Amino acid sequence: MERALTVGLDGSPESLAAAHWAADEAERRDLTLRLLHAWPLLAPEPTHVPSEIDQNYWAKRLMHNARTELQAHHPGLTLVGNLVADDAQNALLQAASESEMLVLGSRGLTPVESYFLGDISMSVVAHAERPVVLVRAERRGEGRTPESGAPGDVVVALKLHGPCDELLEFAFTTAAARGAPVRAVHGRSLPIHAYAPWGVDHTVTQEERQDAQKSLSQALRPWREKFPGVAVADTVRLDSPARAVVAAAAGAELLIVGRRGHHPPLAPRLGPVAQAAAHHARCPVAVVPHD
Repeated sequence: MERALTVGLDGSPESLAAAHWAADEAERRDLTLRLLHAWPLLAPEPTHVPSEIDQNYWAKRLMHNARTELQAHHPGLTLVGNLVADDAQNALLQAASESEMLVLGSRGLTPVESYFLGDISMSVVAHAERPVVLVRAERRGEGRTPESGAPGDVVVALKLHGPCDELLEFAFTTAAARGAPVRAVHGRSLPIHAYAPWGVDHTVTQEERQDAQKSLSQALRPWREKFPGVAVADTVRLDSPARAVVAAAAGAELLIVGRRGHHPPLAPRLGPVAQAAAHHARCPVAVVPHD
């Protein structure tokens, strides 16, 4: 099967922004770009009826307009359009299993408010077998904030409590394709005994920072060696992991977070860091399933 990257289209500005992001990424990775629009009421083809009574007319027009716009910007890119008569969630999950990654549009309520992701998007992110990237339509005035990653950074959030090879492979492969640096971020909340009546015990904070920095350096060492051409920076923030990751991603080109592929039956499929990233990060967010 030809290696492909799939983007879901629904006619919204966000899905078109996602399609442009996906086209750029497919071109960098030398992948086929698959445009997918799913609607349960699509009629079997061919219809051979006038456009005014063709119930597939708007779906075809959506696909045609997207293909035309993308092809104009990427004349050498291989594009495939798929209209699927199925529930959107089922179609997207199936497409994700057949693709290198799935790209979806994500709605922002206002420039300072969080993402709004519908049940379908969140369910796809939580169940997809492959990485899912969430992209929202660009807005003016969303520049860098203090202490953010430099423009162009590929930021990857690392817990350091277990294997993180899938996240680092995705991060370094993506950064290498873009010629961008990787910024690895680890957030760690201070333990209870770090707090004293007079404030924070700086001896404890120093020990926590040194321990985290050592673990982060060890996790990155083999990937620095495997990708010598990729510049790497590492950051430890003594804050809640969710706040640390969202703050570090401000102004970045892409934020990468993990999601457990296997978890207890009653456990949430998206942890607090992935939830915070999906709802609050302003840059595109890649959610990568891992063991």
